[in-house]
Amino acid sequence: MDKITTFFKLLLPGIFLFGFTVGTGSVTSMAKAGADYGMSLLWTIFISCAITFFLISLFGKFTLATGLTALQAFKKHIHPAVSLFFIVALTTQISGSVIGVMGILADVCYEWSKNFVDGGISPLYCSLFFIAFVYVIFLIGKIEVFEKVLALFVAVMAVCFLINFFILMPPAMDIAQGMIPNIPDTSPDKSAFLVIASMVGTTVFSGLFILRTILVKEAGWTLADAKIQNRDALFSAFLMFIVSMSIMAAAAGSLYVEGITLVNVTQMIYLLEPLAGAAAVTIFTIGLIAAGISSQFPNVALLPWLLDDFFERKPNLKRTSYRIIALVISSLGLIVPIFNAKPIAVMVSSQAFGALVLPATVASIFYVGNKASLMKEYKFSTVTNVLLVLIFIFALVMSYMSYNGIMTTLRSL
Repeated sequence: MDKITTFFKLLLPGIFLFGFTVGTGSVTSMAKAGADYGMSLLWTIFISCAITFFLISLFGKFTLATGLTALQAFKKHIHPAVSLFFIVALTTQISGSVIGVMGILADVCYEWSKNFVDGGISPLYCSLFFIAFVYVIFLIGKIEVFEKVLALFVAVMAVCFLINFFILMPPAMDIAQGMIPNIPDTSPDKSAFLVIASMVGTTVFSGLFILRTILVKEAGWTLADAKIQNRDALFSAFLMFIVSMSIMAAAAGSLYVEGITLVNVTQMIYLLEPLAGAAAVTIFTIGLIAAGISSQFPNVALLPWLLDDFFERKPNLKRTSYRIIALVISSLGLIVPIFNAKPIAVMVSSQAFGALVLPATVASIFYVGNKASLMKEYKFSTVTNVLLVLIFIFALVMSYMSYNGIMTTLRSL
């Protein structure tokens, strides 16, 4: 029993990263891709998860070799402004994420509750409940409690989406063909490039890699733990691929075959029932709620962690200032229910920052990883540098796609 407990403790950093990445934004992107293009964009998930694994592992190795987190290295060996840029940019991103997560959760719970309550439960009450739940856990102030609760919701999410995968699974040949890179035909009301960019953006998230270095340092791992670090990174990326594929497959096996275009993930609540039955809807809804809550935990705690990391002090979520910060960020989740509208301006600014952050993240780790005085014998190899250059180019292309998508969205308002 002790060995099993120890094993799961070793996997907690990977589970934490997985919960951070796969939230309602990921569910929306993967479901949209499956509904519009079937399994033809599965290769995008695979490449995104492969890049994520490489960068999680690389950032972890960097901390093992130097003893510095990413923010600390950028601050000391590039310029403090670089670290401050990441803090501001990532906070902007997660603020937009909190607004979106709570907006989707509130809408989903409202639609689903109509099956049990006449008229449904108000989206505002749903948001208040989820915000209060996450904030109370934050107030406890213990990272161990945070991790265990997050692991529970991650497990529920993964099981729900996997069950839905087997219920709605498309033909195996479609899944296999989806691993072959291709760009599906587009139409005026569909943009494969924008869908691809959103899928990559929700998976290859810069905050993930910067947070990884903090978790590795907090875990007390050394170079002797390099194998554990790699296994943990692989476990996290593998979970991302399996769950993301399951979400895409559920939409492909139901909505795509019926020719139904997905505009909002909330549609899945009432579109799935005639196609797959009430059980599939219930399982999908529970998985979606778990995904939203699991991503909300790191969203609320990210800025306090980044600030403690920047000032090189021991993480302490019980600071009064951090509790106020967490309350303010959590309260952003009330914007959609209160104003009954999508906060377009906030979402667009969040995406705009996101388009800049990934290339900047890759460029920054490339610079410090090749600094001989810092890395010594652990300086990045030629192969690592080539891969980083390729990822940087890939990130620029995705940023361009995201920019075009944002401009298109603005022009359509």
